[in-house]
Amino acid sequence: MNAVNHLSIGTVAKQTGCTVPTIRYYEEIGLLPLADRSDSGQRLYGGAAARRLTFIRRCRDFGFSIEQVRELVSLVDEPDRPCTEVRDIAAVHLGEVRKKLDELRELEASLAGFVTSCNAACAGGASVDCTILEDLTLPKSKAEVSPSRCCSA
Repeated sequence: MNAVNHLSIGTVAKQTGCTVPTIRYYEEIGLLPLADRSDSGQRLYGGAAARRLTFIRRCRDFGFSIEQVRELVSLVDEPDRPCTEVRDIAAVHLGEVRKKLDELRELEASLAGFVTSCNAACAGGASVDCTILEDLTLPKSKAEVSPSRCCSA
C-alpha cells in the first residue's frame, strides 16, 4: 500500500467533513466499501474512499435519502447506465423538496397569523389567556387565528 492508502479514519473524516461514526455506519450499510486494515486492525483508507465519502456527504447535504444515495452510488459504480436515471432520482427529490417548501410556507403563514393575533388581541396579558395557546389546543382542521378574541379581556 502506498501513502495515499494509509489514511486513518480520523484523517478521512477531517478531509470529507464526515464524522468517524458516520464513516463506520456507511461501511456497515454498504455505501462505503470496507476499509483495509493495518496489522493492528486500524482502518486504512485511500483516495477513492475519500472521494466516495465526499460524494455521499454532498448527496446527504442536498437531502437525498440513504436509499437515494445508494442508488446514486450504484450509478457512479456503473457509469454506462443512462444519465436519465440520475436525473429521475434528482427530479423525485426535487418534488419532495418542493412539497416540504409548500408545507413550510403554510407553517410560516400560520405562525405569522398567531403572532399577529397575539399582537392585536392580547400581547402583554396573562399567558393563560393567550390566543396562540388557545389556538394550539384546537384540532388542526378547526384551528383559526382569530384576532377578534382578546385574551386580556
